[in-house]
Amino acid sequence: MISFTYLASAVPASAQSFRFNSVVVEGNQRIETSTIQSFAGIARGETVTAGELNDAYQRILASGLFEEVSLNPRGNTLEITVREFPTISRIAFEGNTKLKDDDLAGFIESASRQVFSPAKAERDAAIIVDAYSESGRAAARVTPRVIRRSDNRVDLVFEIFEGSKIEVQRLSFVGNRAYSDRRLRRVVGSKQAGVFRALINRDTFVEDRIEFDKQLLADFYSSRGYVDFRVTGANAELARERDTYFITFNIQEGQQFKFGEITTVSEIPEVDADEYQEALKIRPGVIYSPTLVENSISRMERLGLRQGVDFLRVEPRITRNDRDLTLDVEFVIVRGPRVFVERIDIEGNTTTLDRVIRRQFDTVEGDPFNPREIREAASRIRALGYFADASVDAREGSRPDTVVVDVDVEEQSTGSLSFGASFSTTSGLGVSVGLAERNFLGRGQTLAASVGVSADNAQYNINFTEPAFLGRDVAFGLNFGLVETEDDFATYDTTIGTFRPSLTFPVSENGRLTLLYSARYDEMRNYSGLQGPNSILARETAQGEQFASGLGYVYTFDTRVSGLNPNAGVLISAGQDFYGLGGDLTYIKSTIRAIAQTRVLNEEVTLRATLEGGALNFQGSDNSRAVDRFSGQVIRGFEPNGIGPREGRDQLGGNFYAALKLDAEFPLGLPEEYGLSAGAFLDVGSIWGLDVTNANVQSESFKARSAMGVSLIWTSPFGPLRFNFSQPISRETGDRSQNFDLTIATEF
Repeated sequence: MISFTYLASAVPASAQSFRFNSVVVEGNQRIETSTIQSFAGIARGETVTAGELNDAYQRILASGLFEEVSLNPRGNTLEITVREFPTISRIAFEGNTKLKDDDLAGFIESASRQVFSPAKAERDAAIIVDAYSESGRAAARVTPRVIRRSDNRVDLVFEIFEGSKIEVQRLSFVGNRAYSDRRLRRVVGSKQAGVFRALINRDTFVEDRIEFDKQLLADFYSSRGYVDFRVTGANAELARERDTYFITFNIQEGQQFKFGEITTVSEIPEVDADEYQEALKIRPGVIYSPTLVENSISRMERLGLRQGVDFLRVEPRITRNDRDLTLDVEFVIVRGPRVFVERIDIEGNTTTLDRVIRRQFDTVEGDPFNPREIREAASRIRALGYFADASVDAREGSRPDTVVVDVDVEEQSTGSLSFGASFSTTSGLGVSVGLAERNFLGRGQTLAASVGVSADNAQYNINFTEPAFLGRDVAFGLNFGLVETEDDFATYDTTIGTFRPSLTFPVSENGRLTLLYSARYDEMRNYSGLQGPNSILARETAQGEQFASGLGYVYTFDTRVSGLNPNAGVLISAGQDFYGLGGDLTYIKSTIRAIAQTRVLNEEVTLRATLEGGALNFQGSDNSRAVDRFSGQVIRGFEPNGIGPREGRDQLGGNFYAALKLDAEFPLGLPEEYGLSAGAFLDVGSIWGLDVTNANVQSESFKARSAMGVSLIWTSPFGPLRFNFSQPISRETGDRSQNFDLTIATEF
């Protein structure tokens, strides 16, 4: 703390009075004499009491401009002597390593060449302590010190003791019956200290995060039908050693409710309630979720907008049935207030263009005001990932029947630079560098480039995406790719270049369609394998360079976001490329992939099924080559290119492939901070089919291979890693099995 002593002359007894013919000010250098006299408020010739003289002293002192003040009556003259606060020459920080000087300087109010204020310095010290507390260093202490210099100047030094981070040693829950502590720990933002606590910051205790965790828990239970859920308390207890916290959430789950009777009524004469009832997707017996109610209301209001019904609003009226634990929902269509959007004001976007934010609104100036649409637009703005904070509020406009929508955002970094390294027995050591910008030039565009190089291979990629092409809900994409291989383990080298512009747009609530053009350059060279006129690879390599050009589409159906069940979802992707629009080849490439996932046993176990396949159909005299055909690791348990048609020791790939993969993931019972879980899998699949064959070709026909195994999944500081230990069940002669592999774990 900084303390100063203020001196004043002895004041006469309260009964004594004074009358001054002059007021003299001494000691002031920067502050005008008239200003100090105005603070005193004593006029010449005015009779003042001792109490009023003391009040004058207090007023001058309260101005905060003076370090010392004294009032001395000398006959008919009042002498006011002051010593001004010094000027800050410089500000320094000592003892800080975790927060840089520039960051701390941006927090405080005090500044160089300003008048020093002890109160302001104390506030600055408290602000710095708060900054450390937000980063988990609750034991931080900051002491402001003043070093006197000449000419009434001082150096202000903040002496900082940062302390160590106080971690969350244990997260526990009291009152939970439906879901385990392990499941609820995955919901909240606070995390327990793990083995790699030095690399992970989420285990640091931050007091403000507790309130956010309460809301996350409430949203989690509410979306699963627990309408009476509440957090009755959250205790953060500091350990005796004052180095860790123990956090306990006390909760009441209540009962789980399902939807009962779903009805729709209309209070607007021209609106047919039955038509809106048909637009609903929720059905009785489904677990109740406020999100499903909100989605239904949005769907009905959009239907009203398409029909030209202005100010249509849908009000849900819920009737609770405790006997059978159901909630009857009656959607009432009413006419809302006639309020229009006057304008949308956007502030805080120093980089992002206004139009990028504005296009998240379905509403424009002059449209009827719909609070739900504004809330949905706010969610879309936050989901962009461009802003550290975004708030959207509505206030009354220039007239009672108008509103102004205020959007206030805080920019954050949207660029990323990534480095990676890999090692394999076939390619050796490899390194990769990636650069990505998700908000290119503030236009909401994505630009990414990557380079991966190993001893024998090189891969280059450039991707560009404009999410709102021509101002519409159409994404325009460009992809350039180049892969070159000179692998000592292969009998030929390749160069493959691709160029794929595309347009993607919604065709239904859960479906999106991509239309694309594909240009592909393939080259096979330097074949060193089995020679002879019948050698397939020798003949394919002799063809040298080939170019293919065509149009295609990809249809994607995804229920993971808007599905009725928060624990289950389906993703289907199917597409075809029709080559023959110029170029050297005419063929059709078809692919399909379907994934279904659900969580069972109180969401402790995840079950996933993946079905995928592809087909190549070459037309006329054209035949596929190894660079065209499907290859790689189709199923676990076998090496990449370890199954399928083979000529000698050379893998040829196939015109067709199919695979079914069944996965189960479950906890191991170890402390969650280790980040370890387990899995089991069963894969069945095959690669087959050639346009040209000979007597040396093996495994050309469809023969299903299968493998089963277990996995160890580790959520490491470097990303989720999956260690697969597998054993083939059925295989063919010449297949190359693989009993262990390490992959990046992907989430559905």
